[in-house]
Amino acid sequence: MSAALAPAGRARNRSGRVGDSRLAARLARELEGEVLFDPFSRGRYATDASIYQIEPIGVVVPRRRADVEAAIAIAREEGVPVLPRGGGTSQCGQTVGEALVLDCSKHLNRVLAIDAEARTATVEPGLVLAHLNAALRKHGLFFPVDPSTHARCTLGGMAGNNSCGAKSIRYGLMADNVLAIEAILADGGSCRFAAQADNLGAAQTPPARLELVERLRALGTREAGEIAARFPRQLRRVGGYNIDALTPAARAAGRDNLARLLVGSEGTLGFFAALDLKLAPIKPRKVMGICQFPTFRKAMEAARHLVTLDPEAVELIDRTMIDLGRRIAIYRPTVDRMVQGEPQALLTVEFAGGEDGPLLAKLAELKAMMAELGHPGAVVEAVDAGFQAAIAEVREAGLNIMMSMKGDGKPVSFIEDCAVDLADLADYTERLEAVFRRHGTSGTWYAHASVGCLHVRPVLNMKDGTDVRRMRAIAEECFALVRDYKGSHSGEHGDGLVRSEFNEPMFGPRIARAFEAVKDAFDPKGLFNPGKIVRSPRMDDRSLFRYAPDYAPNHASLPFTPVLDWSEHPGPLGGFLGAVEMCNNNGTCRRADPGVMCPSYRVTKDEAHLTRGRANSLRLAITGQLGPDAIASDAMAETMKLCVSCKGCKRECPTGVDMARMKVEVLAARARRHGVPLKDKLIAHLPAYAPWAARFPGLMNLRDRLPGLAALSESLLGFSARRSLPCWRSDPFRDAEIAAFAPAPGTATGEAVLFVDCFTRYFEPGHARDALRVLSAAGVAVEIARPWDNGRALCCGRTYLAAGMVDHARDAARRMIASLLPAVGRDLPILGLEPSCLFTLRDEFPALLPGPEARAIADRAMLATQYLARESKVGRLALPLRPLAGQRALVHGHCHQKAFAAFEDTLACLRLVPGLAVEPIASSCCGMAGAFGYDADTIDVSLRMAELSLLPAVRAAGPGALIVADGTSCRHQIADGAGRPARHTLSILAEALRP
Repeated sequence: MSAALAPAGRARNRSGRVGDSRLAARLARELEGEVLFDPFSRGRYATDASIYQIEPIGVVVPRRRADVEAAIAIAREEGVPVLPRGGGTSQCGQTVGEALVLDCSKHLNRVLAIDAEARTATVEPGLVLAHLNAALRKHGLFFPVDPSTHARCTLGGMAGNNSCGAKSIRYGLMADNVLAIEAILADGGSCRFAAQADNLGAAQTPPARLELVERLRALGTREAGEIAARFPRQLRRVGGYNIDALTPAARAAGRDNLARLLVGSEGTLGFFAALDLKLAPIKPRKVMGICQFPTFRKAMEAARHLVTLDPEAVELIDRTMIDLGRRIAIYRPTVDRMVQGEPQALLTVEFAGGEDGPLLAKLAELKAMMAELGHPGAVVEAVDAGFQAAIAEVREAGLNIMMSMKGDGKPVSFIEDCAVDLADLADYTERLEAVFRRHGTSGTWYAHASVGCLHVRPVLNMKDGTDVRRMRAIAEECFALVRDYKGSHSGEHGDGLVRSEFNEPMFGPRIARAFEAVKDAFDPKGLFNPGKIVRSPRMDDRSLFRYAPDYAPNHASLPFTPVLDWSEHPGPLGGFLGAVEMCNNNGTCRRADPGVMCPSYRVTKDEAHLTRGRANSLRLAITGQLGPDAIASDAMAETMKLCVSCKGCKRECPTGVDMARMKVEVLAARARRHGVPLKDKLIAHLPAYAPWAARFPGLMNLRDRLPGLAALSESLLGFSARRSLPCWRSDPFRDAEIAAFAPAPGTATGEAVLFVDCFTRYFEPGHARDALRVLSAAGVAVEIARPWDNGRALCCGRTYLAAGMVDHARDAARRMIASLLPAVGRDLPILGLEPSCLFTLRDEFPALLPGPEARAIADRAMLATQYLARESKVGRLALPLRPLAGQRALVHGHCHQKAFAAFEDTLACLRLVPGLAVEPIASSCCGMAGAFGYDADTIDVSLRMAELSLLPAVRAAGPGALIVADGTSCRHQIADGAGRPARHTLSILAEALRP
């Protein structure tokens, strides 16, 4: 057997089966799916978005239903539990446990059937909600349960949790929208749970299934009175099992569909093989009003009145979320537009329908009601789709925006989503705030004011035993308050490890025993996800925590010192551990839309190749849980191998996990331990030997011209023979050329410094000349960034960073900073053409050489397109441009352009060309990512990334369309993969200049 995760002080491997190599071998023989029992894989599946960490026995990624059936049969025979898992985003610890994890998200993700006329769909459990809705859109339908995680949560997980979402006031919970569940049960058989006649179709029902249903109904009849007395009368009640569906009253009301019982069962009763869902028609129009309140209580008092306007949703955003949202670049513009003055709370009220007129009338009613409530003029209207989408993005990221606090104190999810009547909401929240104050903390609030279910997270440090005891006390006092108000202690995110033990105080001992009877009827040997809902451990058992009592870097055995500055994060290893811990496993990196993050996961669908998976591996490694040298190990190298350093996570991760920078630490640690491979050295030192190589371009370009040399370079160095290399030019850019582009004397309207990077200088010098033409035509007096020592051309050091050669990168940065300080003294903008090189000045320089000089360079560094767009916005740009022959430009954004919010400026520059229709390509990373696309080991993944959306869009473009990409790697990928030349924005502008 493999050893469990260290450190030894943690209570783990209670069964003795964690990492069982014999079990793994049997599973591998009898299943088609992947079997992952290695320590890194187990570590990646040991956490979800809760406070817990429990190492699984192993992981199976089934390819088809037969794999699931075989895995369950083997687990039953071997006496090990089974834990079904979807997106792994549970807040309460439902998807962690010492069990055989079945990850459904990679392969069991098909839409099996859509009946548009009946408004139903049948799906596999691993299907992501956003993918289902994309498939339904052409039918004018959608699935109306809309949790904020819709871009990554799976339908099976939603059913397991009884998910809700913002529109539950209109459409109800998951239990109201699941028509049937086909489940694989503990004995290996399957059963369809759905609405059934009283006789259960006895002739067709197997005796064992008939007996199960009869036992359940007998339980419902026996406990009907207790259920009526003890179950909260709240829409948002997802605690325990839905045994109210078993009562005679439920049968009389037509709410006795047995699928309701399985919904919310958190994988404890069976494996959901397929789900029949109830669909709703899309309402094509909507409007929103963002109501501003001077105090939190005023917002809570208003909620009960606002719901009388029959909205789709009423969502709360508190002051803490407003302030945190403003600190995150991707959300700041939206939050600023939403907020009027200095409110302490916002309520976003949404109305939807088929026509604008009635919706605008609803918005007018909302404004009138707010005035009646004493808040005239306190509604910000959102009637355009773009603003609404941006608001939705902020709302959906709410939980994770709260987690963007730096340091050990974080908003902790354990009383996350209690629900009370709207009439009690103001008093309940005020009393709960008093509980927080008594315990020396405060809470963050947001979410579903329409149904009295507010996400509240007290700020606590889960590494501190005192705060853990505070958590326990707060939970007990909060749940006592909820019982006072006859509310629900579990209103959306389920029970899991954090709330299951409180089911008995909430429902009483008799109902708790009924829950146990349901579990035993389905699963008498405890095969499925034990310890959830019934017979659970204490929620504050620290041996189950991500931050157990012995959690810390093991300095004695950990040969690792960070090479970059992480001081913006407090904590050990110079703040590096704190930076890694910013990943709270929320899974935004699994999102389905075509943003930037996370391109490798989109191709492989593997947890290992996900920002979250890498962050978990890093955290376990630097705290000694994967062994003494894990950070420099082959397993860690494999974990980081497909990270393309796109920086998408830096911008799109709500908690700001910067995996590109973290990868540098891994590369540096590996370089120290194992050295740097020859191929990586050749790429890293390119800036140093480029001046000499440029003298012999014919010789340097022979690799792609003489037959056999490409194959030889692959066998000797690892450069893929299927990929052409950049072509050395015989006319590299020379700094002296600047003289030819100076504006006429007395005509300059601005000054700037242009940094010509190595790739532009030696491989695409025309772009530098085009940039100088455009800047000169705009009246900008340009200086070339020249080395202070008159040595070789300046370099950003990015090629060294990509090889883990941080000392060389630091030397390059030091030389660059010294050369640019005179420009800083004159407050000149520092312009660049290649996004990856220019943004190294912005992002890596302060981490390589922390201090005011690097910060000053970073503050002034921008792409030339950003500079031109800025000047245009303030009316200082007068470019004499004419129409071009091509009237349509398809534009691919470089990942770093998107990560640093520079892509819109690129589009704005192109729109300066008269008559040019500019269309951004909805694409993620092109897949080249510097050397990544040239490597024989990664070229297949590189091409698959490009084929997700970029290359198909380019191929579909007409022959007259201009293809624009500002990254040299992006242009190379487009040329190799689609056979089309792509051009730099500055080249387009240069061509459009009037003679």
